[in-house]
Amino acid sequence: MEMQAAVALVKALEAEGVEVIFGYPGGASLYIYDALYDSPIRHVLTRHEQGAIHAAEGYARATGRVGVVLATSGPGATNLVTGLCDAMMDSTPIVAITGQVPRSLIGRDAFQEADVTGITMPVTKHNYLVTDPDQLLRVVREAFHIASTGRPGPVLIDIPKDVTNTKIHYHYPPPIHLPGYRVPREAAPEAVAEAAEAIRTARRPVLICGGGVVSSPDAAGPFRTLAERMDAPVVETLMGLGGFPMDHPQCLGLVGMHGTFAANRAVANADLLLACGMRFDDRVTGLAARFAPKARVIHIDIDPAEMSKNLPSHIELVGDCGLVLAQLNEALGDWSQKLPEWRAQVQAWHDQHPLWGVRRGEEVPTDPNGVPKPQQVVQAVQATFGSKAIICTDVGQHQMWAAHYCTRTEPRTWLSSSGLGTMGFGLPAAVGAAIGRPDRDVVLVTGDGSIQMCIQELATVVQENLPVKIVLLNNGYLGMVRQWQEMFYEGRYKEVDLRRGMPDFVKLAEAYGIRGMRVTRLGELADAMAALRAHDGAALLEVKVEEEENVFPIVPPGGANTEAVLAKP
Repeated sequence: MEMQAAVALVKALEAEGVEVIFGYPGGASLYIYDALYDSPIRHVLTRHEQGAIHAAEGYARATGRVGVVLATSGPGATNLVTGLCDAMMDSTPIVAITGQVPRSLIGRDAFQEADVTGITMPVTKHNYLVTDPDQLLRVVREAFHIASTGRPGPVLIDIPKDVTNTKIHYHYPPPIHLPGYRVPREAAPEAVAEAAEAIRTARRPVLICGGGVVSSPDAAGPFRTLAERMDAPVVETLMGLGGFPMDHPQCLGLVGMHGTFAANRAVANADLLLACGMRFDDRVTGLAARFAPKARVIHIDIDPAEMSKNLPSHIELVGDCGLVLAQLNEALGDWSQKLPEWRAQVQAWHDQHPLWGVRRGEEVPTDPNGVPKPQQVVQAVQATFGSKAIICTDVGQHQMWAAHYCTRTEPRTWLSSSGLGTMGFGLPAAVGAAIGRPDRDVVLVTGDGSIQMCIQELATVVQENLPVKIVLLNNGYLGMVRQWQEMFYEGRYKEVDLRRGMPDFVKLAEAYGIRGMRVTRLGELADAMAALRAHDGAALLEVKVEEEENVFPIVPPGGANTEAVLAKP
């Protein structure tokens, strides 16, 4: 059947099971938008292309499906770059479709022309410039396959406007085989046998739950089974939160720069480290030479390029986390063990410096007329919304407090920009999560700096009638940068004070048609949080928190994780 290429493109998206596209129209993408007019695909009009791709990321990470974003040429496409890089760093499956100027104008500095494939090559898993209309459907099929298989990531398809208006024959290709693109499945049997023997003989094992445990659809169950059979403490990366229940007695919480004392001590003293679906980035390892110095390292990851890249591995298990963990459990047979001495030592570290209250060694403030601590606000989020809610964050101090105190017990209930650390990620990601998972409460925990990066997406929340709940911690500063300047730059604050020119967030929310509330005293917090959840629709709760509260623990620049600062002097 012959049809316009733009119509064929939309039919191909429907064939891929796409139900939602996030985007912003423009001249070079108009044929595609015209084809969407008659399609059942839901299009979500964001207010900025960066908002569109972060929303697609939130949708993808909350559902496990490929997120799709559509933008026009030139500035529309370049506005996707931050989100593409974010998705690349956090292994999020995205297909980005961009309009391009007509083929006859490419390379002539035409209006709204940019070399999109050249610009995005370093921040995509793969990209395409479609100059042959007859190749369009093949490219779409390949793009979804590449984005969603192996280590997930973003793929971009750049389509000249005249290509989308060309008549082509519609025949959507069957599942394809790409020579040279080999997706690891199970690990080599001999490596699995070696790893199983190392597990049996370990006396101080630690497991690291990384983002791969979350993104692999069948990994969380066998990971928990293995951890319980090993009787080993579990630590989690920022991407791995919820891959192993944070309320499990074996879970020590976050590891690394802002990790718990017990988590970092356990890793430092382990004789076996089993790392699953993570890449040993610098925020996890600190000074790599002193990370797990006594441990034999077993590394499970689907991407062979990560093996021994940042930390030497003794046993490398390349494959899908879920399948490799199943292999390990099978290789161990009916074996299990108890390690009472090791667990007792870990518990002693936990008791020595627990994450309780607000600050180690300091009583929890209880004065109802006092200013709330930000930690108390995040604890109130957890108490009010529970572990089933999807928690989205932006980047900064609030992100670390949320990572500690929002107890995630399931995969895909924690959405945060981890590798790239993108301020502005949270609000549009919450939009995508709310659209993808309407059965869950979606809560954004953000700060007064981060929310202003993509604050225009409040309009998208209203337009789509999404019951997103926003908890805004307002301390008047770029909090994490201010903390670094306080601790490591002799308190020389420079360009971190946001108090002058700060908008009235309650009035701003109301201007968009969102209910706004404000808390300035601790005694108001519980009732306000309950009212936030009870409100039928979107609502924003701004909480004025202590301005110069710091995140602890924190590892100083260049330091080892065992050198973390635990509290203010």
